[in-house]
Amino acid sequence: MDRKIALITGATSGIGLETARVLAQNNYNLILTGRRKDRLEQVKKEIESDCPAQVLILNFDIRDKAEVKNAYESLPSDWKQIDVLINNAGLAAGLAPVDSADMNDWEQMIDTNIKGLLYMSQTVSPGMIERKSGHIVNISSVAGKEVYPNGSVYCGTKHAVAAISRTMRIELLPSGVKVSTVSPGAVDTEFSLVRFKGDRQRADKVYDGFTPLYAKDIADTIWFVLSRPSHVNIDDILVMPTAQGSARDFFRES
Repeated sequence: MDRKIALITGATSGIGLETARVLAQNNYNLILTGRRKDRLEQVKKEIESDCPAQVLILNFDIRDKAEVKNAYESLPSDWKQIDVLINNAGLAAGLAPVDSADMNDWEQMIDTNIKGLLYMSQTVSPGMIERKSGHIVNISSVAGKEVYPNGSVYCGTKHAVAAISRTMRIELLPSGVKVSTVSPGAVDTEFSLVRFKGDRQRADKVYDGFTPLYAKDIADTIWFVLSRPSHVNIDDILVMPTAQGSARDFFRES
């Protein structure tokens, strides 16, 4: 059986990495992107040693539209027949109110979470439309459904992901290309470490007293979304830890 091709952004760690592992075990060859070349090479070596999947790595920054275009154009022609695009790359930077937040954090979140997703989608989707087949999965967040203090721009970017995804779903209806959004709650990845600029102690406190989601939980959810029959589109799925009731409400053991 021919293996399909999935392109996963932000594949060097967390949800992107675990999704790569799951898809490699389920008849996909992989195009993995990220800014950390050494990590990409390590992931490629690991996956290709564990299963028959082929892995091609692209080392670039999705915030730069010229780099996005050049990376795609560098693909061999048969690798451009992308069946699945997983727009996973994203981040939160800082946790501060609008009046005192670091504007550089705002730019980083907007450029990655919104513009990067748009650049990738516009680059990959025309081929899907032409072939009348494909699936785009955008990774959003519970923050795309609710807001919380000190998270205005992060919440805004994830609300944008939700709105863009719903619009793409309608726009792509005539082509038969699927669009789905997966929205996780608290996931124990590098997310909080990045948000708090490498402050491990502060990042670890986010998950104190309860069992969070893990990257594999979201990877399994993405596989569920992708593995539905052709007539079924999971438009949006919200996945939360059992101990989390909303973006702000957790039951933490004392």
